[in-house]
Amino acid sequence: MKKTPRKTVHVIGVPMDLGSGRRGVDMGPSAIRIAGLSKELRDLGHQVVDEGDLDIGNMEQLEVGNTRARFLPEITKANRQLADRIRRVMRRGHFPLVLGGDHSIAVGTVSGVASWARPRGRKVGLLWVDAHSDINTPRTSPSGNVHGMPLAALLGLGPEPLSNIGGRFRKVDPDNVALVGIRSVDEGERDHLRRLGVHVYTMADIDRHGIHIVMEKSLANVTKDTDYVHVSFDLDAVDPSLAPGVGTPVKGGLDYREAQLVMESLWAAGVMTSLEIVEVNPILDDRNSSAKFAVELVQSAFGKKIL
Repeated sequence: MKKTPRKTVHVIGVPMDLGSGRRGVDMGPSAIRIAGLSKELRDLGHQVVDEGDLDIGNMEQLEVGNTRARFLPEITKANRQLADRIRRVMRRGHFPLVLGGDHSIAVGTVSGVASWARPRGRKVGLLWVDAHSDINTPRTSPSGNVHGMPLAALLGLGPEPLSNIGGRFRKVDPDNVALVGIRSVDEGERDHLRRLGVHVYTMADIDRHGIHIVMEKSLANVTKDTDYVHVSFDLDAVDPSLAPGVGTPVKGGLDYREAQLVMESLWAAGVMTSLEIVEVNPILDDRNSSAKFAVELVQSAFGKKIL
């Protein structure tokens, strides 16, 4: 087991629901903070710097714009700001922990890491824990909601304003991307995944082989010839019975111990260099239980153990 040192964690909130099809995930960062995130990290021995929230425009004050990629200009602006924040944290050698907000914010987080790594000849691996593959483009998306497009943008499929954040290059190599917990994929996304060769581990794979084997394979994928590993955890990867307050719940997700083992495996491997937790929606939640579960997952990723 690789020993992981204590970290200086910079918490960055991105209270955005512009990429989502329903309101409420903009309150996710506040809900996670209220659930005790900073205290729990400090209790594990980490230093915490809370950088507050990005300033995001209200949906009611903005134009939808192109209905194939709704609110794209404002989402692009927010992700550029986030990428800048991420680079500043990376420059100091510290750990970025991003709180969403909808999953479109992953473009800013990963682009920030990748644009820091690229000039130094380094590569990024991406572990994507989610019910959805989020690899639609404006052409394939059934809804036009950008939270279904971030992985496509990071892999260079567009939309172009998002793909170009941090530079005109593919932010991650498809062979260094592993999707875990997938159970809802659109037809256009299926074509993209097959063509690019992204590693996909569905809930059926987890049922068949167990989460331990799936995580061994996923970690091998994201660490092969890479220097940084970003983890993007959409809380809808977890079954809605455990986390009802998410943007787009899908039955049949990770159970409590499976979700915890994902995060415990990351701490044990000592490879995670940045993390985001997204799609917590307090409007749909029950007494902040989903945000509390999100904090438990972060605790496991930062070293909390049973013994």
